[in-house]
Amino acid sequence: MSENAREAILTAARSAAQLHGYSGINFRSIADEIGIKNASIYYHFSSKAALGAAVARRYWQDTSTLLAEIRAHNPDPWQRLRAFPSIFRKSLENANRLCLSSFMAAEYEDLPEEVLAEVRAFADVNVAWLTEALADAGWGSAQDRDRRARAIYTAVAGAQLIARSRTDLHLFDDLISSYQEAGLIPA
Repeated sequence: MSENAREAILTAARSAAQLHGYSGINFRSIADEIGIKNASIYYHFSSKAALGAAVARRYWQDTSTLLAEIRAHNPDPWQRLRAFPSIFRKSLENANRLCLSSFMAAEYEDLPEEVLAEVRAFADVNVAWLTEALADAGWGSAQDRDRRARAIYTAVAGAQLIARSRTDLHLFDDLISSYQEAGLIPA
């Protein structure tokens, strides 16, 4: 099997997980979507847990790349912080999808440990990036920066969840504006 087949499997599984969570990752549906045999997925992924972990790992790695791009294009740390919600907005712009890690985190009791570790890594990458941006801005103590970073991450992910449940991208924007007005995220 080619690397292209592996990538197609990951793409289809990511889409399914963003729409339905970990429980939405179904080998038969993925195989049908990309035009391969169900058993062919096992060539690349030994189990649903292995596929779910690979999808979640790729997701946080892709997000880490996006965060690095935001940093590279925005030398001002306050501008970086203002740009942070854009990564969550992009999922909503893409057929009202939810952040894969947010969706999977809601299923944490049912996740295999290898998937849960990757879901936690997503949150850790985001919080570390936010903490670094706050440090670059000279905001607060190390402990206060970590708390603020977690609050920003949680608020933005929550705004995405509420906007998705209403299929309303403008609601996401309005919530982000309200966080700016309240001082959680710089305006």
